[in-house]
Amino acid sequence: MTTADYADLPRLISLMTGDGKHAAAAQSTVDVLWVLYDRVLDLTPETFREPGRDRFLLSKGHGPMAYYAVLTAKGFLDEAELASWSSARSRLGHHPDRRRVPGVEISSGSLGHGLPIAVGTALGARARGHTGRVVTLIGDAEFDEGSNHEAVVLAGRLGLEQLTTVVVDNQSSSHGWPGGIARRFEVEGWQARTVSGRDHEALYEAFTTAHPGRPLAVVAVVEPKG
Repeated sequence: MTTADYADLPRLISLMTGDGKHAAAAQSTVDVLWVLYDRVLDLTPETFREPGRDRFLLSKGHGPMAYYAVLTAKGFLDEAELASWSSARSRLGHHPDRRRVPGVEISSGSLGHGLPIAVGTALGARARGHTGRVVTLIGDAEFDEGSNHEAVVLAGRLGLEQLTTVVVDNQSSSHGWPGGIARRFEVEGWQARTVSGRDHEALYEAFTTAHPGRPLAVVAVVEPKG
């Protein structure tokens, strides 16, 4: 397998056709995914099975084209697999399957599960003395799910410093949140930062600036096209 750069991602995504309904979901996450895999997380095909590794949990698992493209760019997948994705014989489905796709931590796409699973994962890592980061990516509409708010409350109370939640905000939530998404995390004891979901330097700084004793929420704002 060969690795690729950020500039190759549009071409890699274009190889996966037949899911136009979720194309926007892929496009809204591509920059966040790239910054995480390229500059923040220590995740490689060689380290993926190490117990104390960094972990990335894609909760926004519908429309995973950008995710598969980044995994391909980082050597987890072979580019030749992309064109046949979602076919009967492909392991690359419309929702990622952790049992079949290298580098995938959880099977996802049923909204509202990623953050609760990430809280349990961070608790398990802390109990074992592992210091790897646990990062989950959710969508702003997905944030409406009640299971997420239970997880936000618990993580804040327990001070899960290893946990980072990225909310990709493309203004798709029906009702929004009073004071904004970041405020919902802050009142529960999280450190929250709101940045452009297209600005790689701002994303990197948000992910890497210390937040001692508290979990981190990064709200990545992506303006809808058109």
